[in-house]
Amino acid sequence: MLSSMGEVIPVDLNAVSDLPGLVQADLGEAGALHALLDQHRPRLIVNAAAYTAVDRAEQDNATAELINARLPSWLARWAASNGTSMIHYSTDYVFNGRGERPYLETDATGPESIYGSTKLAGEIAVREAGCPSLTLRTSWVYSSHGHNFVLSMLGLAKTRPELSIVDDQIGCPTWAKNLALATLACINRGLLEGAEGGRLLHYCDAGPVSWFEFAELIFEISLELGLLTEKPVVSAIKSSEYPQAATRPMYSVLDTSALQSLTGFEPQRLRHALSACLEEILHAK
Repeated sequence: MLSSMGEVIPVDLNAVSDLPGLVQADLGEAGALHALLDQHRPRLIVNAAAYTAVDRAEQDNATAELINARLPSWLARWAASNGTSMIHYSTDYVFNGRGERPYLETDATGPESIYGSTKLAGEIAVREAGCPSLTLRTSWVYSSHGHNFVLSMLGLAKTRPELSIVDDQIGCPTWAKNLALATLACINRGLLEGAEGGRLLHYCDAGPVSWFEFAELIFEISLELGLLTEKPVVSAIKSSEYPQAATRPMYSVLDTSALQSLTGFEPQRLRHALSACLEEILHAK
C-alpha cells in the first residue's frame, strides 16, 4: 500500500519472502543497520519488526529487548540525525489489562510481561529520539499469512475434533490490511508533520471478543466459505486452566476515537474483516 507514495524497500532478517526487492539485513546489529539506511536514505522508516513470542520472551528477554526496544531506538536515532520520519507499531500489552473501559492513549501503562515491557521501552525510545514519529498501538493482529491465531485455529480444526479456548481475555482482533490502511490514512492526513515530540495513537478493528468467541467466529465463517468441512467442538475455559509463562492482559480493548477524529478512518467490524481475510486464504489455496 505504501508503494503509492514511492519506492518501498522491504527489509527482513531472512530473505525468504517473495516480496519484490526484499533486502536481507541483520536487524540486531546497529552498524549494519545504519549502513543500510545510509545506502538507501529513506524519507520514511516503517518499523513493523517485533519479537512477538510472548511466552518465549519470559526466558529470552535479551532477544525481546534487542528487537522490541534497541532496534526501534537505533532506527529512530538515525531518523533524527538524517531528517527522516518514522512509524512504529506497539501493542495493547503495554497496559496491565485490569481496566473496565477501552484504553486511551493517555492512560497509564503498566505491562506485566517481558514482551509488554520491551514494547513500551521501544515506544519511549522512539519518542525520545526526537524524529518526527507516529507510534500506533494495535492488538490481536491476524492475516492470511505468517503466524497468527486465525491460521493456527484453521490448522488445529483439521487435526483436532475438540479444542479448549480461553474465554476471559477480551480484546479486538485486527486484520493486518486494515492496520495498513489506517497507517496510510495517518500519513495522508499529515500526522507526521510537526511530530518531533512523537505522536501516539491507537488502532484496532471494531468489536471486542474473547479468544473463545473469536475462534467460534473463525470456524463459522470458514464453514460458510468451504475452508472447513467440519467444525471442531470448542469448549470455553478460564485463563487459570491454561497456564502460560507470560501474563496476558485480561481486558485490552483500545479506544480508537483519536485516530478516527484525526483521519476520518473508521475501524472495520470484526465479521467483515475476518470474512475478507478468510476469503484471501481460500483464494490462495
